[in-house]
This record gives sequence, C-alpha cells and structure tokens, in this order.
Amino acid sequence: LLRLWLLRRGPSGAPGLRTVLTRLPLPAGAVTMLGADEFISSPPRKTVRFGGTLTEILLKYEKGDTTDFELLKHQLSDPDIKDAQIINWLHEFRAAVAYLTKELEQLVNILLRLPWLRRSREVVEEYLGFLGNLVSAQTVHLRPCLRMIVSLFVPQLFFLSLDISENFDTCHRALQTVARYVPSTPQFLMPILEEFFPFINKSERTLECYVHNLLRVTVYLPTLRLQILELIIEKLLKLDVSTPQQDIEDAEETANNCASEEKSTEEGLFAMEEDEDKKGNKVVSPSIERMAHPLAERLDILMTILFSYIKDVCHVDGKLDISNTKDLYRDLVSVFDKLILPTHASCHVQYFMFYICSFKLGLAEAFLDHLWKKLQDPNNPSVIRQTAGSYIGSFLARAKFIPVVTVKACLDLLVNWLHKYIDNQDTGANAYCDVALHGPFYSTCQAVFYTLIFRHKQLLDGNLRKGLSYLQSLNFERIVMCQLNPLKICIPSVVNLFAAITRKYQLVFCYTIIERNNRQFIPVVRSGTGGDLVQTCTNPLDSFFPFDPYILKRSKKTIDPMYQFWEELSAEDLENLKKPIKKGTSEDEDDDFLKGETPQNDGVVEIAPNSYESNTRSPVSSIGSPADCYVPYPL
Repeated sequence: LLRLWLLRRGPSGAPGLRTVLTRLPLPAGAVTMLGADEFISSPPRKTVRFGGTLTEILLKYEKGDTTDFELLKHQLSDPDIKDAQIINWLHEFRAAVAYLTKELEQLVNILLRLPWLRRSREVVEEYLGFLGNLVSAQTVHLRPCLRMIVSLFVPQLFFLSLDISENFDTCHRALQTVARYVPSTPQFLMPILEEFFPFINKSERTLECYVHNLLRVTVYLPTLRLQILELIIEKLLKLDVSTPQQDIEDAEETANNCASEEKSTEEGLFAMEEDEDKKGNKVVSPSIERMAHPLAERLDILMTILFSYIKDVCHVDGKLDISNTKDLYRDLVSVFDKLILPTHASCHVQYFMFYICSFKLGLAEAFLDHLWKKLQDPNNPSVIRQTAGSYIGSFLARAKFIPVVTVKACLDLLVNWLHKYIDNQDTGANAYCDVALHGPFYSTCQAVFYTLIFRHKQLLDGNLRKGLSYLQSLNFERIVMCQLNPLKICIPSVVNLFAAITRKYQLVFCYTIIERNNRQFIPVVRSGTGGDLVQTCTNPLDSFFPFDPYILKRSKKTIDPMYQFWEELSAEDLENLKKPIKKGTSEDEDDDFLKGETPQNDGVVEIAPNSYESNTRSPVSSIGSPADCYVPYPL
C-alpha cells in the first residue's frame, strides 16, 4: 500500500513518480508506464535510467566522481539493452559530443560496440547520426569508428542470409557518412582495410564478402581504387602461387576418381532395384562447379568477383564506357607492373589484364606496346625483360580478339629487334650461347616461335602465296643460324613444333642445328640417394607461358569464349619431326601441348658441368624463380 501511495502522491504529498512521468513528453518508441497492479506483478523493465543526465555524469567524472560514470558504462554494456534505451542514450550523446575527448576513449569504445546493426531502423538512423557528429567534433575517434565499420565487412554471427546484403549496405552508408564529415578518411582507412583482410585459410564466404565490400568502397572513394586493387590482387597472387597448376589438376583427378567409385558402388548396390524409368538418369554432383583443391576454390570465387567488378565498371547500361575503361586499365596496368610482372609462374591472376583487354582492341594494343617497351628497355632488369617477352608471346598466341594484322605488326617489331640484336652481338666478344648475357634475346625468340606455332594457319589463310612471302621476309634462317643459337636455349617442345612448321613451308631447316646441339650434350653420371642418374635441364631460360589454359571452373566461363585453345597438328605435320626429337604433341594429349611442364628430348643427355654452369644456366638475378628442373635421363 505504501508503494502505491508513493506512486500516486509521493512521500511528502508531492505528485508521485507516475504523475511526473505522464507529464513528460515521451520520445518516439519509448515504453509507457504500466498500471499499478501490472507494475507490482511484472518484472522490472529496463526503461528506467539511473545517475542523472549524461552531461551531469560527465561533469561529475571530470571532478573525480566516477560512481555514476561506472553505472553508465554498465547500462550501455548490458546485452539486453532495448532499442528505446539506445535511442535515448544516442540522442543525449549527440548533444554532448564536445565532452567525448581522448580521455573518454573507453566510453566511446563501448558505444562503438553497441549492437546497432541488428536493431530497428530508428536505432540505425540514430546511430549513423551519432557517428557523423562524433567524427566531426572529435576526429581523435576517427580510427576506432573506421575499425568498427570495417570489422562488419565480413559475415557476423547475427547476420541472416536474408538480410546480409542489407546489413552490408548499412555499413557502407556508415562509411560514407564518416567520409562526408572527415575528408581525410581515405588515408586513415587504407591501413585498416589491409589489417582486417581475412587470412587465406578463412572460409570462402568470409573472403568473398570482404573482397566484395572492398570493391564497393572504390565506387564512392575512387581515390582508394588503385590501392584497394593492389591489396586484393596481392592476396590473390599469394593464393595463386600457393596452388600450382599441377596440384589443382591432381586434386581434381583424385576427386573425380572418388566420385566415380562412389557412383559405381551405388549403382552396384541398387542395380537389382532399377527399373526402366530410372534408365538414362544421371547422378549430378552438387559440387560440379566446386574446385577440389580448397585454395583453388577460394581463388576461383575471388577471380569471379574481380571479373564481375571489371565488367561492371567498364560498362554503363550495357554499353562500354570508354572513359571508365581507360581509367581502370591504367590502374590495372600499374598493379600488373608492381605485382604480376616480377612474380614467376603465376597461373591465373594475370588474366585480369587478358579480360579487360578483350573489351576493345585499342586496350590490347596498348598492353602489347607497354610490354614491348619493357622488353626493349636495357635499363630494366633482365628477368623483367624476359618475363615481358613471355607475356607478349603468350598473349599474341592465346587471345582470340587480337586480329592477324596486329599479330603481324608485333612480329615485325620483335623480329626486327632480333635482327638488330644479332647485328650488334653476333660478331663481338659475347657472340656465344649464354643465358645470363642474352636472356631477353632468347625470350624474344621463344615469343616469336610460340606465336608462329599458334598463328601460322591464320597468317597463311586466304592467300597462301602472300602469307608465305610475309613469313619469308621475317628471315627466320638468320635468327636460327646465328652464333647465339636460340634453338639450344628455347623449350624443346616449342623448338620441335617451330622446326616442323618452318620445314613444312620451307622457311628454314632447323634439324641440322638441333642435331648439332644434341651432340654437344655429354653424359654425366651423378650419384645420389636414389642411385646413379644422368640428368639434364631443358628449360635453362626458366621461362613460362603466363596465359596457359585457365582451369578454375567458375571463372573460366568468362575467359573461355575469348581464349585460343591448342589445336593438334595433322599427321603430316607430326611426321615432319625428326626421330631423335620428341614430338611436341601426341594424339592423347589434352589442350595445351606443354601441359604445364617441359617435354624432354629423347636423345638429349646432360652437358658437362663446366660448360653447363657457365653458358646455359638461368640468371642468378632471377629472384623468386624456382630451382632449375632436372629430369632423369633413361639409361
């Protein structure tokens, strides 16, 4: 009875608590007072605040009275805090941001940990307003605010699959709000984006969401686009070099064998119960597009996102936007120079350049010109020049969207450069076979040979006489016969096919030189734990073809329509190969005649150590290159 009387009248006849509350205007969403009987019978509801107004609490804290301040922190940290309470607190904090100095960093951190994202729309709007007021008045809290927002770029435990997109949209609204009030946001944001990038062993979904959100940031903070693309491609490159193509193919083969065995077992168990209605039905694996290798699966998903981003940026309303495309191309070329070109034997990431160049011929020609300048510039390191040559050859050979006229123009440039190089070197003191001295020359020769192997039919198509006249004008004979001896250094599979094609069209006869090179190999027996072996290295140039077949299942759908696959040579072409030289292709080979490795010459044995080490070994400066590959010679 006493409690009821206090509620109605107060202890000294003054208006009671209920009367005061009913006279005060309630904010939207606030909870109304219960009736007297309901109040007594119901549990206490967390709508009553203690400790006075926020301003009074903060002023007391400055004077050393921390009781109400600790109570405030406890209320804000309550996991059962209601939406109405959050709104009321945020409303007061927005009016008192001037008090939230560096000394109150602990209180601000509690506010930044409030579960605002999964709350009502009113809470979200109030919280976004609070963030804007806080960073504009107290920029000392900019980094914690940015860290809080970026931490939400990955799926949270409370995210439902239905509202995950909406939650990410809200996160980007928050980041845009902060950036609008603080123009220097980009320079503080980039280190945080790098710090929060998930490890590659995190789930596919986590990596997918984070990369997707990073790319969304580039839309409204374009000054960060180059740095964000560099960050993403750097992570993709680490994934790529951690998953060699052979490992991916082995994992796929193992998975296919296991699937076949399971299917056979299942068919055997239920063979007696099959009826005619089930005939013709095929078991479709739910993971038909999943990569068996876990890192390859992550790389496949992220490459798909990157390709989609490139397409969306370059196309507006379904049409190619030249200005946007040129700007993005410049950024991607910059990333290519910094990360891709110095990296040896990446398999898939470099295809972002292949893809954007497919949008317009001018971009492909600009990319080739860029690589050409890298190749011919003597100020560049030898390994960079050699890699540029590999990219030129592989790009010309594999890109369907490059017309024959462009291929001819590039061959003219490359071959003319080779002839000038021979003019300067073939009669001097350095006129001998040495990869360390003439690496760019050999790389360019291999690019020319490789391009001819893939494009000779197109070069001769239509007017055979005119095509032959063009090929004869390139004077391959002088290149092949020079003292630098490129046929000795280039990969044997390329040399063999080049020899077969040039012999068929009577451009040059390479077999005499190939046989002479083979006779220079002297057998050397080396003893090891596995027994005596005679070994040889067939890739002294340490070269690779960067646009070899793309094998990631999802993202390859983007590349395949514009990709030139290897076409087997006819039986007549194969017969042109000399017996001592292994054929570059066989009837049972898959798409690429290289298959990611270097085929060996049947009649080749190892060079004597003294001449091998000095003349045909890869440059020591090829930092990051794997050790030379030795293959046992069959005794």
